[in-house]
Amino acid sequence: MIVEKHKDGSQSEFALDSAEGFELMSKAWLRAGWDTKYVYSFSWMGRPIIQLPEDMVRIQEVIWALQPDVIVETGVAHGGSLIFYASLFKAIGKGRAIGVELALRDHNRKAIMEHPLSEFIDIVDGSSTAPETIEMVREKIKPDENVMVILDANHTKEHVLAELKAYSSFISVGGYMVACDGIMEQVVGAPRTSPEWAHSNPKAAAIEFASSNSNFEIQEPSWPFNESHLKSRVTYWPSAFIKRIS
Repeated sequence: MIVEKHKDGSQSEFALDSAEGFELMSKAWLRAGWDTKYVYSFSWMGRPIIQLPEDMVRIQEVIWALQPDVIVETGVAHGGSLIFYASLFKAIGKGRAIGVELALRDHNRKAIMEHPLSEFIDIVDGSSTAPETIEMVREKIKPDENVMVILDANHTKEHVLAELKAYSSFISVGGYMVACDGIMEQVVGAPRTSPEWAHSNPKAAAIEFASSNSNFEIQEPSWPFNESHLKSRVTYWPSAFIKRIS
């Protein structure tokens, strides 16, 4: 059994093999993983990826279902996510990833450009919200191409909201923008956090954007396979998937 304590002093008990028990354990595991920097222990085909493995599997499901022509990722870091998307494009047989980065370090740029999958990758240098950067991205995309946008740069609400507004025109009906790392709201008080994360985070930006734009809504992608008792993701990206519906 696992016990959930409530603010009023009462508590609830759930079996470990129940969906509720699994969700409670997952919340504790996510917090412990944050404190111990768990996501800093993975790489993809030689490059650090700094993502929760389940998030990458889930976004792979979406990419396979949609088979976009282009993925635009803001925030490149070590390049592991770009290599991940490039590997999916190679398997699909089409597509390319465009990474947008304000200050890509020379050794990371070199590693990405020398990677065997570099032919599937473009880099655009600049702030992800600067008009000139957005125009450079636009120039790399053909008018009839389907685009998916993944936002993983500056995670303040203000910045992510500006990105959502700027890149929403790239998305066709049925396509997604993904606002990564809304977990910031849940881990306030943990190491490497700030009090303002409680209200300034990608989840808050996604909710505000979707509530003010009738063409989009936050919509969880369906799981293509599920024989479990579960219906929700174990994720660093809550409320992240913003779908264009009209």
